[in-house]
Formats: sequence, C-alpha cells, structure tokens
Amino acid sequence: MKKFLALFFATLIFFGCGNSQGGDIPAGKIITIGVDDGFPPMAFYNEKNELVGFDIDLAKETGKRMGVKFVFKPIDWDKKREELLSGNIDMIWNGFNITDERKEYALFSKPYMEDRQIFLVKKGEAAGIRSERDLTGKIVATQAGATSETYVEENDFIQHYAKEIKTYPKFTDAIAALKNGEIDTFICDEIVARYDILNSPGNFEIIDVQSDFYTGIGIGFRKEDVKLRDAVQKAFDEIVEDGTAKEISEKWFDADLILHKK
Repeated sequence: MKKFLALFFATLIFFGCGNSQGGDIPAGKIITIGVDDGFPPMAFYNEKNELVGFDIDLAKETGKRMGVKFVFKPIDWDKKREELLSGNIDMIWNGFNITDERKEYALFSKPYMEDRQIFLVKKGEAAGIRSERDLTGKIVATQAGATSETYVEENDFIQHYAKEIKTYPKFTDAIAALKNGEIDTFICDEIVARYDILNSPGNFEIIDVQSDFYTGIGIGFRKEDVKLRDAVQKAFDEIVEDGTAKEISEKWFDADLILHKK
C-alpha cells in the first residue's frame, strides 16, 4: 500500500510539473495571436523585416511567464471576427479596443490601457478644425474594422456633412494618404497617433477635440476559451505588478500608459 501511495503521489508531481504558470494551459503549447502588421507601434515590421511593437513585447513577455509559445499571424483587421471564430487564430492582441459590438463575439481580458479617438492632420493644416462640426466639406479617413470606423459610422454630423469618408485597410495606408494630401484628417486612436508624432516630428499634429468616445484596450479570446483568458490574465498581471509592463510602455511611448490596479 505504501509503495502504491508513493507511486501515486510521484505521478501527481510528475504531471504537475508538466504544467506552466498558465495553470490548465500545457507548457510549450503554441498559441496563435492575430495582429494587424501595419499598426505601429502595436505591431509592425522594422527595417530588418522583423515583426516588432508594443503589444508584441507585452505578449512575448506574457508567453514567457506562462511557459507557452506565442506565434504572431498577420490578419486582415476587417476580418478579425472571422479569423478568431474560425480558429485560424486563438487571440487578438493588437490595440484591440473593447466595444459592445466586439463583446458579442469575443471574451476580453481586463483593459490594460485607455484610448480615445482624435483627429490627426498634417502639420500647419489645423486651421479651422477644432470640433466635429469643422469637418464640414472635409475628406475624412478611418481604418477598416477599427474603432474609428465605428465612431464615424455612429456620428450623424460627420456622415451628413463631411465631403467624403474614406476607409483604408491599414493604419499606415491612411497615414500615407494624409501625408500626400489625399485626405484632410485621419480619425484614429490617440495612443497610436501620439507615437507617430513622437517618431515623425514636424509631419502631423493632433486636434484636441473633446469627445466622450473613450474605450479600454484589451486582449480578445473566443468566448469559450475562459481558461486561456484566465491564464493570460494571471501572467499579464504579474508583468504589471513587477514593473515590466511599465518598462515596455516607456520604451515605446516614453511614458507609463499601463492601467495599474488601484
């Protein structure tokens, strides 16, 4: 009997060691994260053609804490719902704003940043644009599938009085159009816009429009993947608590933009 019990507990210890800090997520498991690879600073290719970014760094550190392997898969951001529900990806971690519409198909982590929609214009061309009403007769741009698209679609004034509303598949496409004078303003996430201004001084400026259109940014999962969400959340909370997330934020934004527990 003693030999049986010793063998029984040894077996428990053996299988227990096979699990990582991710709890029910096996160590070494490969988990696919869907990203928009043209969305600096969240995810983009550097001059060496390496996929880098703020969310890439956060995800890599979280995966390391869990003992699993995160792989990143570029997706059509406008098709992110289909990509997630079909199983082509396991998570969405890419400046993913938490909205009621997205909650219909995705299970979210706790928000780790807050964001709002702003108007981005070329440097020196902000004259006359101080509010939504100043977009009368202007060419306005958004990104397909982004929160800015929802913001514009739900804004009756912009819908009726803007000269034209253009939708671009990638953030970088809209930025190029703004730089080339093809549009008057690009409505986009404030966090991403401020990074672009920080790294391209003299090109663009933000119109500080007062808007209640604030959203949290989180990590998205399939609704049934509660165990995966909880395991990722546990590891992510660790990198927030020990200051690693703060260091990553300061690397990309020169500021701590991470939401901390109060």
